[in-house]
Amino acid sequence: MSDLILFWHRRDLRICDNTGLAAARRQSPKVVGVFCLDPLILERDDVAPVRVTYMIGCLEKLQQRYAEVGSELLILHGNPVQKIPALAEALSAKAVFWNWDVEPYSQERDRTIINALKEKSIQFLTQNWDQILHSPEEIRSGSNQPYTVYTPFWKNWINKPKSEPVETLQNAEGLTETEREIAKQAGAIALPSAKDLGFIWDGGLILSPGEAAAQERLEEFSTKAITEYQEQRNFPAVDGTSQLSAALKFGVIGIRTVWQATTQAQENSRSEEATVAIRTWQQELAWREFYQHAMYNFPELADGAFRDTFKNFPWETNEEHFQAWCEGRTGYPIVDAAMRQLNESGWMHNRCRMIVASFLTKDLLINPQLGEKYFMQKLIDGDLSANNGGWQWSASSGMDPKPVRIFNPASQAQKFDPDGEYIRQWVRELRSVDTEYLVTGKIPPLERHAAGYPEPIVDHKRQQQQFKQRYQQQKTVSSPQ
Repeated sequence: MSDLILFWHRRDLRICDNTGLAAARRQSPKVVGVFCLDPLILERDDVAPVRVTYMIGCLEKLQQRYAEVGSELLILHGNPVQKIPALAEALSAKAVFWNWDVEPYSQERDRTIINALKEKSIQFLTQNWDQILHSPEEIRSGSNQPYTVYTPFWKNWINKPKSEPVETLQNAEGLTETEREIAKQAGAIALPSAKDLGFIWDGGLILSPGEAAAQERLEEFSTKAITEYQEQRNFPAVDGTSQLSAALKFGVIGIRTVWQATTQAQENSRSEEATVAIRTWQQELAWREFYQHAMYNFPELADGAFRDTFKNFPWETNEEHFQAWCEGRTGYPIVDAAMRQLNESGWMHNRCRMIVASFLTKDLLINPQLGEKYFMQKLIDGDLSANNGGWQWSASSGMDPKPVRIFNPASQAQKFDPDGEYIRQWVRELRSVDTEYLVTGKIPPLERHAAGYPEPIVDHKRQQQQFKQRYQQQKTVSSPQ
């Protein structure tokens, strides 16, 4: 057995501030990265071409980073349950290291691989929580139960000390020529393109791939925009958010590095407003972690509603309405602008995610799981925990103390896109429409017709009444006697 340690990358496509990779390097100078393109993930029907394109770009950058420090990143394509143990055995690896994940599929897969490595007498180390600041076991209520409401979670979470970034991989030994040939025989391949894998994305990327680009974006955001985040974050026409969600999804930047940037911004803050803005962004990071913990503690969330009232809710099955929502032709300008942004760019502003999710569930009365899946089919930052948590929050089916929350598309547009700038950017046929008409949605019929823009497919007031009626009926049915 050699001194080789394979580090299996999954949602940590970087060599900086990587807990598992740092642990591997502390045990051996010979550390080689490996990434497995998993057909069980890539062949699902909710994989976005833009997300695969970004991931492949990140893997290209990661290969370059490994080469810079003297090692390499191997690429496999196949079921990791077979591929990872087989590669480790072929190379006589001392151990395989990786970082833990919260998702149900990942946990099941990892347990199977652990058993396979044990059978081959290959060491492993998995208990590194790299994608979150605190493990799910660490943040518990006074009765040692996982939290199901954000506010008490936040109060506990924020008072826990946060870890500093771990050391960056500076140097490592790679494979010998003989070992490289063995790796090829064991299935190592050249990194394919997204198109090679069957994913076509001709649009741009909201964030360039790789850890250097993510670090640069973090520095730009934490230097100025974060101090205005409280004021700017809800306006989709304003570049007021970090847009680091894809980097965090794939672990292209370490969460400890991100947190450190927020604390440094706090230290440099010169006003109460800036301090409040920074804390607001920290709360968003806590929301991300709240949803990760929820998925770990309640894996059934991936399959349906958390609240009993919504487990058998009588949703509509109107395919025409659903397609209109998907394509951004509902007749509600702010909704259509958001959906077109998603379809054309692979990303959507968070305020708009809430607006369109509320519209699908509370106006169209359509099952939120359909919207959740559509988002995953389109988003560059599509993440099971965050996407599921956001949709359950908007549908009122998840971990939220407020029984029912309904967004009025017109009031949302008036408040957060008062000049119609965002709507005009994405609903191009309405660019010449008067702002008041644009943000209220009350566009005169002749102007709608001239622009080729559809009439509203439903009446908001009537639909919200219908939703509330169904909710009350279902609440009565689901309540214990």
